[in-house]
Amino acid sequence: MPDLPEERTEDEQLTDRTELGGRPQKPRETHASLVVIHGERLGERVRLGDEPLTVGRGAENGLQLGEASVSRRHCEIVRDGERFRIRDLGATNRTYLNDQPIIEAWLADGDHVTVGQTILKFVGPANLEARYHAEVHQRTILDTLTGLHNRRYFLDMLDREIARFDRHSRAFSVAILDIDHFKPINDALGHIGGDDILRDLGRLLRQRVRRNDIAARIGGEEFALLLPETPLEQGAELAEHLRRAVAEHPFRGEDKPVAMTVSAGVAEWVKAMHSASDILRAADRALYEAKGAGRNRVKVSRQE
Repeated sequence: MPDLPEERTEDEQLTDRTELGGRPQKPRETHASLVVIHGERLGERVRLGDEPLTVGRGAENGLQLGEASVSRRHCEIVRDGERFRIRDLGATNRTYLNDQPIIEAWLADGDHVTVGQTILKFVGPANLEARYHAEVHQRTILDTLTGLHNRRYFLDMLDREIARFDRHSRAFSVAILDIDHFKPINDALGHIGGDDILRDLGRLLRQRVRRNDIAARIGGEEFALLLPETPLEQGAELAEHLRRAVAEHPFRGEDKPVAMTVSAGVAEWVKAMHSASDILRAADRALYEAKGAGRNRVKVSRQE
């Protein structure tokens, strides 16, 4: 039996939606941070705290960059009193500070750190620009209606989890959830009422998933969960926990009570799979099996 997630407050959910990897700090707080200003993770912000932050290609780093030109452990940023120091960790392609190779140096507000092809900007704790970059990043990764992650972010995180499996063989699962008979609900309530339902479901999922899980809206009434460190049976139990929570929740659209359920399909990544589309197809097949068996249930895809 997995540890089921405890319901979280709106403040805790906001925190999870604003920090790297799903567990950030509230944007209104002021902290020193690194912001990606050039590279595939453009706009991403990483808060710097008391613990050292390592940057590199390996999954164990606080900031993971997947480029081949980045060393497994490329550089490290350490707090020293009220200031921060950056130290190269013997990277093959060196760490650059304001276009100069460094071994170790102090960071000043506005400095540019180059790691491979990625450029990071150091933003001091009093710099309001950090909030701007965080808000820009939020708009690129969140679904505006539900507050969940969007499809693009989900697929990016899924690719990272596949790469992590290749390196460390850590089990993970994917669940796809679809609202049962949503069209009649939407037709009866109208566009605004249907949006109220989707918004409420997004809030419920944010409250119920575990901190390291990624919950996303990937279609009109279709949602997906990325479940790290979670084998198939545990993933199915977590999906069942969510299915029951939805069935018992007092949804309202246009201030009218609405009875609503979801069906779910769960699949685990296995070595025979080659790409994200393989595990998504497996979860989707299980979802349609759940639909065909009467809806409001969870089915799993078992593959060797």
